[in-house]
Amino acid sequence: MWLQKAMLLWILDPAGRDATVLREALSVDTMDLRAATDIICSRTPSQLQIMKQTYYARFGTYLEHDIGHHTSGDHQKLLLAYVGIPRYEGPEVDPTIVTHDAKDLYKAGEKRLGTDEKTFIRVFTERSWAHLASVSSAYHHMYDRKLEKVIKSETSGNFEFALLAILRCAENPAKYFAKLLRKAMKGLGTDDKTLIRVVVTRTEIDMQYIKAEYFKKYKKPLAEAIHSETSGNYRTFLLSLVGPGH
Repeated sequence: MWLQKAMLLWILDPAGRDATVLREALSVDTMDLRAATDIICSRTPSQLQIMKQTYYARFGTYLEHDIGHHTSGDHQKLLLAYVGIPRYEGPEVDPTIVTHDAKDLYKAGEKRLGTDEKTFIRVFTERSWAHLASVSSAYHHMYDRKLEKVIKSETSGNFEFALLAILRCAENPAKYFAKLLRKAMKGLGTDDKTLIRVVVTRTEIDMQYIKAEYFKKYKKPLAEAIHSETSGNYRTFLLSLVGPGH
């Protein structure tokens, strides 16, 4: 079953893989809002644009429609803004705007009773990854607290998960995916859906970096972890995608 699932995903192009995972994650029988959030919040604006076109071409419905139908509240607002707003993808940042955004996030969270979610949504969906990474650094410098911890204390549920995914990908996408893989294989049983999703969709993008981050953080090669959690042709297939070395 898992081998077939992995192979059927692998034969598609990158945008087709993402669209297929999203369609399944946003379908009533196989609902998985964490998987949908992960795919959306860990992709670049250009990847999202191609993914949206592919989604409509393959399934005859707009991605935004399915997000709107199956999500709610601030989580929904963030996802719709994230797939709808074109963002700069380059490395340049404006220090003045970075400082301004850090102050806005402080005022929207730690400084007040309750949380101004609109400000978090605006900053996290309108700014580039390079900019957000700089905001995170500036926040820590200005208020002596990590932005990640602020998100954890000020938000919850799928909204928190989405904000953290965006922030972690802005700072270090390979580390983000290494953590996802570790979580999928930790403890009793294996979360094969997540394992397949991450391995198959990242193999042609940044698997070498993910392997390096995995080894650095967990002192064990990713291939070794996958080998101990899987078996047969399924194991062989995943290991062929991950490749040798760490």
